[in-house]
Amino acid sequence: MTRFVVDARVVVKWFLPEDHTEAARSLLNEDFILFAPDLVRAEVGNVMWKRWRWGDVSAEVTREALGHLERLPLRIRSSRPLIETAWDVARRFDRSFYESLYVALAKREGCLLVTADRKLYNALSKSDLSGSLLWVEDLNSA
Repeated sequence: MTRFVVDARVVVKWFLPEDHTEAARSLLNEDFILFAPDLVRAEVGNVMWKRWRWGDVSAEVTREALGHLERLPLRIRSSRPLIETAWDVARRFDRSFYESLYVALAKREGCLLVTADRKLYNALSKSDLSGSLLWVEDLNSA
C-alpha cells in the first residue's frame, strides 16, 4: 500500500467540487494509507465555514461535511512531535507554520505530501524538500 500525507486543500476537495477534485478523490480508495496532522480538522472546518459565509455552500452541506470528516480514512497524527521540523520549514521557506506541519509529517512518516496548495508546492519544488512533495494532479505518476 502506498502511504501519503494529505493537506487540508486536498481534503476539502473530497467534499466540494473545485479544480483538482477528481484527482484528490482518487486518493479515497483502499490502495492508499493517508495521514494528516491533527490540525486538518480545524483547517477543513475553517474552509467550510468560509465557503458557507460566502454563500458557496449551505449550512446543511457544511454540517454534513464536518460530520463526515471523522469517518474519512485518515490516520490523524499529533502535531506535537512535528513542531521543531515544522518551524525549520516555515523559517527556511517563508511558509505558514500550518503548511509546514504537513511537510514535517511527511518527513516523519517517510512518505510524500500530496498537496493542492500551489504556493506551497512552488516554494518547495526546487528545494531539498522537493522529494517529499507531490502535486495532486501528479498522483498517477507516483
